[in-house]
Amino acid sequence: MIPENLPLHPIERWVGNELNRPECVIAHQSGLLIVPNWSLSGGISIISPSGETHHILSKHDETLRPNGIALEENGNVLLAHMGDTSGGIYRLHPDGQTESVALTVQGAPMPPTNFIVKDSTGRLWITVSTRKTPRASDYRASANTGFIAIVEPGSSDARIVADGLGYTNECVIDEHRGELWVNETFGRRLTRFSLNGFDSNRVSLSKRQTVCAFGPATYPDGLALDSQGHCWITSIVSNRIIRVSPSGQQTLMFEDADEAHLEWTEEAYANDLLGREHLDNAKGECMNNLSNLAFGGPNKTTLYVGNLLGDALPVFTTNIEGQAMAHWSVSLGALTRYLD
Repeated sequence: MIPENLPLHPIERWVGNELNRPECVIAHQSGLLIVPNWSLSGGISIISPSGETHHILSKHDETLRPNGIALEENGNVLLAHMGDTSGGIYRLHPDGQTESVALTVQGAPMPPTNFIVKDSTGRLWITVSTRKTPRASDYRASANTGFIAIVEPGSSDARIVADGLGYTNECVIDEHRGELWVNETFGRRLTRFSLNGFDSNRVSLSKRQTVCAFGPATYPDGLALDSQGHCWITSIVSNRIIRVSPSGQQTLMFEDADEAHLEWTEEAYANDLLGREHLDNAKGECMNNLSNLAFGGPNKTTLYVGNLLGDALPVFTTNIEGQAMAHWSVSLGALTRYLD
């Protein structure tokens, strides 16, 4: 159900059509939206400011399964490949040509890769949720094989900067405050690190801190920062959006959950039996397993929400401005043809 009198307004509209697993949303200042696409060979879908949807599929020999994505200069898009047994980072060009960017971590093949974000220095931040195969075997409160790695400009081999995480999911970098926030989905916590040597070629993370632990039926997945330094979290399964203050105070902004499904999922989680069936059937009254959110629009007060099971994006409006990501104002190159 959707609780009454929550701070966030109800769904304003839906955008996009024929989307295939739009797990992650990139919002650009032009109004362009970009999401992953798992159709056929894999690639991206682009939603123009007018709402028209366009698909760019990879011409790579291997089928790619992009989970997280990152927009670069000139309209190139980085894909975090989350295959069944393989991972890595690939670059998709606007014409569908694809090249590998980083396929190893400290010399070993990169496991299925969850997320990718590029900072203002050109450094790539990568999350791997688990080293276990299949991934569902680590949908556990005891999960601890996830990690965060970086790829420095000019390198193709990632370096681990944080390890032992409880199913590492999305991360976000607050360059102004010198912090990195990351969700540990099945550890059910939001974690924050301090950034050290950000402007050097040997950046590191320190002072690991649990900002907050989440209660029953909250499985933090995506996250975004607002201009006040608060972190907005999406929860899979329960279709929740939660705003977390720097001190860890939680405010429930939205929820659309099926109570029977939550009870079934919680019982499985408590007994180490959580599996794909609990995630792949998680729907609310109108939501389809919320996974990510991005601030966009002219004032960065529009929320575009990614989801795992839908074919369009729900859109909310809030009175809180989001923090601009590093990709917010990059040049779009050939992608400008999708602007109105």
